[in-house]
Amino acid sequence: MSTRGPRLVLLGKQGAGKGTQATRLAEHYHVVHLSTGDLFRDAANHGHELGLEARSFMDRGELVPDETVVGLVEEHLGVHDRAGRGFVLDGFPRTRRQAEELRRILDGRPLDVAIDLDVPTEIVLHRIAGRRVCAQCGALYHVDNPPQENWTCDVCGGRVEQRGDDTEEAVMRRLELYEIETLPVIQFYRRAATLAHVDGSQESDAVFEQLVETVEAQFDSTSP
Repeated sequence: MSTRGPRLVLLGKQGAGKGTQATRLAEHYHVVHLSTGDLFRDAANHGHELGLEARSFMDRGELVPDETVVGLVEEHLGVHDRAGRGFVLDGFPRTRRQAEELRRILDGRPLDVAIDLDVPTEIVLHRIAGRRVCAQCGALYHVDNPPQENWTCDVCGGRVEQRGDDTEEAVMRRLELYEIETLPVIQFYRRAATLAHVDGSQESDAVFEQLVETVEAQFDSTSP
């Protein structure tokens, strides 16, 4: 019987499908899913100063400063991981410093695997720049799969619109920053022998099956 949940990190370009797959993995393994983007947007929607500051960076396609992100993750991660529940991190770490800070936060407890979802740039650009979201309930749509009537949400009737950080200009800026800031994170986990790769351009179910196979090959539920 499993004595703890897996500790997972999903890496990859914006639009690689990390959020969707992290949600499925969290449900599959009954662990917490922490998305830094969602945490910041929630804080901003509630008018919290930290969230508003973070959103200003995100709307410009800039990375939120390390100290802000690390503090947020440490606050939310500590309770879940020390209870042995496990986690899936989506959107963190995004820099080498954040990866080192995560190792500090875990305080000797092992990360089971960091999985890089590999998707070509032209695919993620289409996915993100075409994405639309309901401003009221958060339901997701795409220009290729819009709501039934006049960009009005099928779920709640709210206005469906493009997020400020999903414009093509902001997306391209984030992809440039990914090349500069996040690729060293992949190298960090490769040297730590905890890195795996999954082709994220496949159909969603195929990606998920590969992710589960990868986690099962790396996860030792009896380790501390």
